[in-house]
Amino acid sequence: MLTSHQLAPHGTLQPMWPGFLTGQTEQPVRVLLVDDDPHMSRVIAHELLGDLRINLLGQGRSVREGRRLISQNEFDVMLVDLNLGDGSGFELIEYMKTVRPMAEVVVISAMEDEQHALHAFELGATGYLVKNSWFGNFPQAILQVVNGGASITPSLARRLLSKFEPPQANVEPLPVNQGKDNKLSEREQQVLKLVASGQTSTEIGARLVISGQTVNTHIKNIYRKINVRNRAQAVSFAANHGLF
Repeated sequence: MLTSHQLAPHGTLQPMWPGFLTGQTEQPVRVLLVDDDPHMSRVIAHELLGDLRINLLGQGRSVREGRRLISQNEFDVMLVDLNLGDGSGFELIEYMKTVRPMAEVVVISAMEDEQHALHAFELGATGYLVKNSWFGNFPQAILQVVNGGASITPSLARRLLSKFEPPQANVEPLPVNQGKDNKLSEREQQVLKLVASGQTSTEIGARLVISGQTVNTHIKNIYRKINVRNRAQAVSFAANHGLF
């Protein structure tokens, strides 16, 4: 069995992928793709099919086809456009989270604005890639989110981070957990900023010189203090309430 590098069907050398991470050739990440742009769908599908760590289960071009794929398949990640011919990708995210709550969502959209991204995160997405601006590759984005990270187009991530400014007098107060024991510590604020930039617990630990387990403990405390359930909601909440 190949352990350090894998050779893709097209003859390209795949990058090293540690055995403890989700997405191995013997158990690839199962993916659905819903996008009504034929050219973009071909580009994405070509990349996914060329990576042995990814199993592209099905493709759809509408909300209707997306709902059918979601209900008929056991999958790990859904890539979805926001503008679909018969509705919005937001509808599919909401539907997916009720039917397959443990699956991840990565938005692929032509709309590069903070409000669309924040709304997608509020609904449970853990990635937001802007079409024609994604400098990396789609398989890597999928592997990132399925292993606990987030994947956000860098220019958009930078603008989201710019929202983390000191609270102003007119900032909406936190609706829950106001006590001193529920205020985010300086370390927790550092962790939340790094989560917002799309880094995994392992990467955050290396950056802050702490263990990944300690990072996960900080993240759980952040969830409890601001009353959210996942990383994307924590970032969205922080941006909307001026926690930084």
